[in-house]
Amino acid sequence: MTKKRVLYLAFFVVLFAVFYGVLTYTTDFAKVKLPILNTVQNFYFIKQDGSKVSQQEVKNRVYVAEFFFTTCKGICPKMNKNMKAIYEKFKKDSNFLVISHTVNPSTDSLPILNHYADSLGASKENWWFVTGSKSDLYRAARESYLLDDPKNNSKNIDEQFLHTQFFTLVDRQGRVRGVYDGIKKDEVEQLVKDINELIIE
Repeated sequence: MTKKRVLYLAFFVVLFAVFYGVLTYTTDFAKVKLPILNTVQNFYFIKQDGSKVSQQEVKNRVYVAEFFFTTCKGICPKMNKNMKAIYEKFKKDSNFLVISHTVNPSTDSLPILNHYADSLGASKENWWFVTGSKSDLYRAARESYLLDDPKNNSKNIDEQFLHTQFFTLVDRQGRVRGVYDGIKKDEVEQLVKDINELIIE
């Protein structure tokens, strides 16, 4: 083999090594963990069966949070149709949970929330419909789950009405890892993939 051929061979070996390295790096980069967007603040709410829930009850569980109201005729039914599909995929996994917060606690009493939960086939063990004070609920949506501008908390709470179609994904450590449009098919599908990722993380 001539010296020229040896040089050519060495060049292509190096080129292949660089290509393989870049391919491996980009593949690993694609698998990078979901970003940490925020940390959920302490919360205390009451779920549909009347029991009190806090961060202690969600410790070491992956969950999706949403905000809705039972009398909504617009986006909420679409959101909860998609949420039910997500719930059905993971309901047998004790590591997963859905928390649906009412944004209208003056109307959505515990019996109403319980009836609404039953209409969706939701188990009180892993799909909670929660209520509390309006200020606490809205603060959670804004300051924990990133579903509205936190500056809106400075306004008169009695004059506010929060209406959002977004879902928030939270990991086992209580950290927000993603926000998704709850009525867009592609974003809901991505949410399912990301839930899977966090469950095995």
